[in-house]
Amino acid sequence: MTQLGQFLFILAVPVVVAAGAVVTLFAVGALFNFLDNPGAFSERIEAAFRRPPKLPRPAGKDNYYRPYWAR
Repeated sequence: MTQLGQFLFILAVPVVVAAGAVVTLFAVGALFNFLDNPGAFSERIEAAFRRPPKLPRPAGKDNYYRPYWAR
C-alpha cells in the first residue's frame, strides 16, 4: 500500500505544481489586461448582466414578400 501511496504522491505533486503555474499565468495575464484597459473591465461586467436581444419573430402568412412569378 505504501508503494501505491508513494507513486500517487510522485505523480500528484508535479501535476498540482504545473496546474498552479498555469493558473498563476492566467491570473497575471488578467491583471495586466485590467491594468492596460480598466474601462473594458467595467464594460464586461455590465455586459454579463445585460439582457440578450429579443429573438426575431417569424414572418406570418400576411408577409409582404411574394415571389414575382406568383402575381
